[in-house]
Amino acid sequence: MRTTLSLDKDVAAALERVRRARNATLKQIVNEALRQGLARMTAPPVMSRTSFRTESLSLGRCLPGNVDNVAEVLAVAEGERYR
Repeated sequence: MRTTLSLDKDVAAALERVRRARNATLKQIVNEALRQGLARMTAPPVMSRTSFRTESLSLGRCLPGNVDNVAEVLAVAEGERYR
C-alpha cells in the first residue's frame, strides 16, 4: 500500500538515525516501528505484581470527639465565635 506521511522533525530525525545504524531502507524502519508501536498500543496494560504497603501511624485520639457534627467541631476548634 502506498501512502503519504507527514512526520514531525524529531520523528524524521530519529528514523534517519535508526535507518543509518541498521543500514536499512526507510520503508523497513517505518514498518518495523509501526508494528512495534501498534503492538504496544493494542496490548493489554501490564499490571505490576508487587504489592504496596503503607505503614500505619497512630495520631492519637480525635480531639473534637464526634466529627459527624460540623458545628461541634468548629466550636471546639475555633471557639464559640466561629459563626
